[in-house]
Amino acid sequence: MGTENIRNFCIIAHIDHGKSTLADRMLEKAKAITPREFKEQILDNMDLERERGITIKASAVAIKYEVNGQIYSLNLIDTPGHVDFSYEVARSLAACEGAILLVDSSQGIEAQTVANMQLALEYNLTIIPVLSKTDLPHSRPDEVIEELETNLCIENDEVLLISAKTGDGVDALFHQIVKRFPSPKGQSNGPLRAIVFDSVYDSFRGVIIYLRIFDGELNKSDTIYMMKKGTSFEVSEVGVFTPKMLPQEKLSTGDVGYCIANIKTIQEVDIGDTVTNNFNKATVPLEGYKQPAPMVFCGLFPSDNTEFHPLRIALDKLRLNDASFTFEPETSQALGFGFRCGFLGLLHMEITQERLERESKISLVQTAPSVTYEILKTDNTIIRISNPAKLPMVNNIEEFREPIVLAKIIVPSEHIGTIMQLSEEKRGTYIGTEYLSDRRAILSYEIPLAEIIFDFHDKLKSSTKGYGTLDYEFKYFKKADLIKLDILVGSKKVDALATIVHRSVADYRGRKVVKKLKEKIDRHLFEIPIQAAIGSRIISRETIKPISKNVTAKCYGGDITRKRKLLEKQKEGKKRMKTVGQVQIPQEAFLSILGGDE
Repeated sequence: MGTENIRNFCIIAHIDHGKSTLADRMLEKAKAITPREFKEQILDNMDLERERGITIKASAVAIKYEVNGQIYSLNLIDTPGHVDFSYEVARSLAACEGAILLVDSSQGIEAQTVANMQLALEYNLTIIPVLSKTDLPHSRPDEVIEELETNLCIENDEVLLISAKTGDGVDALFHQIVKRFPSPKGQSNGPLRAIVFDSVYDSFRGVIIYLRIFDGELNKSDTIYMMKKGTSFEVSEVGVFTPKMLPQEKLSTGDVGYCIANIKTIQEVDIGDTVTNNFNKATVPLEGYKQPAPMVFCGLFPSDNTEFHPLRIALDKLRLNDASFTFEPETSQALGFGFRCGFLGLLHMEITQERLERESKISLVQTAPSVTYEILKTDNTIIRISNPAKLPMVNNIEEFREPIVLAKIIVPSEHIGTIMQLSEEKRGTYIGTEYLSDRRAILSYEIPLAEIIFDFHDKLKSSTKGYGTLDYEFKYFKKADLIKLDILVGSKKVDALATIVHRSVADYRGRKVVKKLKEKIDRHLFEIPIQAAIGSRIISRETIKPISKNVTAKCYGGDITRKRKLLEKQKEGKKRMKTVGQVQIPQEAFLSILGGDE
């Protein structure tokens, strides 16, 4: 098939606007899957995606569709919608020429709709705007089309109306994909150039790389060369996704598929690397992906210290499949050996921990999340730290800087005052307001990232009855009056519970954390003091009373000295136990630091 009959495109939208349902319906209409094989969210392969009803990983599938007597090969990539998985979207866009911008006809433009639209324009993609869920009784297509025209400069006659649930308008969408999206441009006779946009590890077949061919062709018997890594591998299988892996003799210019090449170790593949032919090498590699900077960090430690090595292997496998995730070894006095992991956001962190526990069967303890801070030391050197335990001594710090993000919050007009008040409480700086329509507006604020990851999203949703949406991007580091808040359990500092907070809320936060830890930590046979401290100053204390046993129960009447002797003996035993006993801190105690105000 020539490149003129190939279309590579993806579906981009805000979370829960119907991307996966549209992908299901397109596969069904094109008869790519039989009715017996069909199930909802067919491109969402992970159990976690089905349980949560969200797309976590981008998925590719090749569809054959006939238009005006000609067979077209349509390569569809379904992408996530949540802000934490925007890197998956960026990788998908780089493998496409067109994008379907899907907008819910009842909810209208949301924060990620705008962000994904801007991302698609950066990659110079042709965009087809589509309104979904038009079958719903509260659908308002005319108002939403007006929003698109006013805010995204989309002509109203370009917008298609569909219902992915019933299938109305999907055939018309196929025709528009063929008509509007350009075919791939590339040199079919030139040296092979393909970009690796994803990869997975198979225990039996090694690393399977997902790639898009830009120039030349990839044959089953070729020897490929990774331009970034400088390594060569012999290809054993190439194919396309239908959505199952279907082997082919070759992949040609414009094709999206997979390649198995006896790649045994995870470290030998880089997402964004250019694949070429070992005997006819391309001279210029394709432009890869800009590596995303992790925004949120936390420690992951195995509950059982003997599982440190299996955890490292599991993290390596996950890193292959999720290039936005980073990790490095670290040691904690409280938790032993583990890893400091970086994520794009809180949902990304939560999903990663759950994937690790499910896929590798390792029980994990996760420390409280933190962000990266910039420290100007007294010797004029600048360092960045993501672990509060590694903060230099106070007398060595000249200036503390925290990361600031530009947050765009889309809210119904009646909730603007509430969200402005919330943003002010979170030390936000007001930038401006844009009205999407008379019913909805975009508020722009510069807010410290630490305030966003703490409980901002939860409060936003509860304050707007679920209608508020948030998108944010890192801007710069700003000087702030920050301090380290230490937590002492049994008079010993627990480095895994240390956090960096603003001085104005330190006392309040310390009291909240100490109270929560008292609720979460079980009573022991000895008294446990829990304290919050700033430097050497204790700002809050709670005491967990010991489990008591009535040792004088058998003493009835008689000499009082007998009772005193037994009580003194018990007291000595508890004192000795306090020096050798270890306080067991459950996972819920670490997570309690995350919780905001009830």
